[in-house]
Amino acid sequence: MSAKTINVNSVIDHSKVKPFHMIVVLWCLFIVIFDGYDLAINGVALPLLMKEWGLTAVQAGMLASTALCGMMIGAISFGMLADKIGRKKVIIICVTLFSAFTFFGGFASNPTEFGLLRFIAGLGIGGVLPNLVALTAEYAPKKLRSTLVTGMFSGYAMGGIMAALLGKWLAVDYGWQIMFFIAGVPFLFLPLVWKFLPESVTFLVKAERNEQAKVLLKRVAPEQNIDQNTTLILDEVQVSDASLKVLFQNGRSASTLLFWCSFFMCLLMLYALGSWLPKLMIAAGYSMGTSLMFLLALNIGAVIGTAGGGMLADKFGLKTVIISMLVVGALALVGLGFNSPQIVLYFLVSLAGAASVGCSILLYSYVAQYYPLAVRSTAIGTASGVGRIGAIVGPIMIGFLLGMELPHKLNFLAVAIPAIIGAIAIALIRKPKEEIEAEKQLSQDKKNLDLEGSLS
Repeated sequence: MSAKTINVNSVIDHSKVKPFHMIVVLWCLFIVIFDGYDLAINGVALPLLMKEWGLTAVQAGMLASTALCGMMIGAISFGMLADKIGRKKVIIICVTLFSAFTFFGGFASNPTEFGLLRFIAGLGIGGVLPNLVALTAEYAPKKLRSTLVTGMFSGYAMGGIMAALLGKWLAVDYGWQIMFFIAGVPFLFLPLVWKFLPESVTFLVKAERNEQAKVLLKRVAPEQNIDQNTTLILDEVQVSDASLKVLFQNGRSASTLLFWCSFFMCLLMLYALGSWLPKLMIAAGYSMGTSLMFLLALNIGAVIGTAGGGMLADKFGLKTVIISMLVVGALALVGLGFNSPQIVLYFLVSLAGAASVGCSILLYSYVAQYYPLAVRSTAIGTASGVGRIGAIVGPIMIGFLLGMELPHKLNFLAVAIPAIIGAIAIALIRKPKEEIEAEKQLSQDKKNLDLEGSLS
């Protein structure tokens, strides 16, 4: 029997959505929901922690940033590790860290204990995101890649909605600790995640674990005739290692730095709002309960922005949609600084949520599609890791501004400026050299065919 060769990436790119695809998306969605929940509980807990432990706004902002420091380190280190040992193992490690140590955070009796536990939890939170994006992007059919990635990532905003609602219902009666205990739920599901979440098929082929790769590929595309004589190949030029230098090769240097800048700005905006929006609205004269409803509106907007942004990106392109959303978000944040009817403020907060969360998620998808498969987790992890510096700066910056007791419109203006800088950075990103050359070759081939047709 003659051997048959199958291009793994081409089969996945042209596959139709199957139950297998939904298994990948739904398990990743489940994990991302609690990742988003973990972000939003800062907004619920900080006002209560300030009161219980007598913290200033600056101290509370720095306390919120301890998890973000861990997220920065986790995003970079676990992103590179996954390209070496596989995404599935790293996802399990990261879920264990963020779920267990967020749960333990509910037992903290002082800021030092709380900060240490949040830092360790942050390692897992930061490390899991790049791998969930990379895994979903890898298995998604090409024409629906942005939709499936952003659909999975909409769980981030769903987690925020869950935190806002549970905070309103439970935190006042049971204290901020209950919010952290709930975060232990994913740890209980780890055996099921291990059983049902597939490993990266690209990683398996690179590791020469072809029989396992064939089993997964049959589930992606049952119509393909794959047997023991089938040879699996990858259409990407494979690099010798998943090192940082690859991100600066083939004309990617400037774009890599611009991706890092845009991640920094988007995550600064996202975490400033996620951590401080209720407190900002309290400073503007609203009650704690009403302020938590603004947090709910932020995350409802984020769900709409994420899902809608993904569909728009598949139609108009990621770059165009991200820039447009950042500009709309900046205008909405400026608008929040003015006295308006409450319904208008809810609408503006929703737009800010759509822009901040939606653009951050679309950026993950943009990076996942920009870099070769061999270094996809490394690329997402490093960009996300650099972006975490912005996530650290955001809560501290707003803490300083609140401590200065400036007019609240200046607080929102300070969050709007990074959105504009991020939009400019995205606009300056250029295609990698090999993609430009491939397009030139395709154009030349088309011209040659047209010429041959005219001569015949």
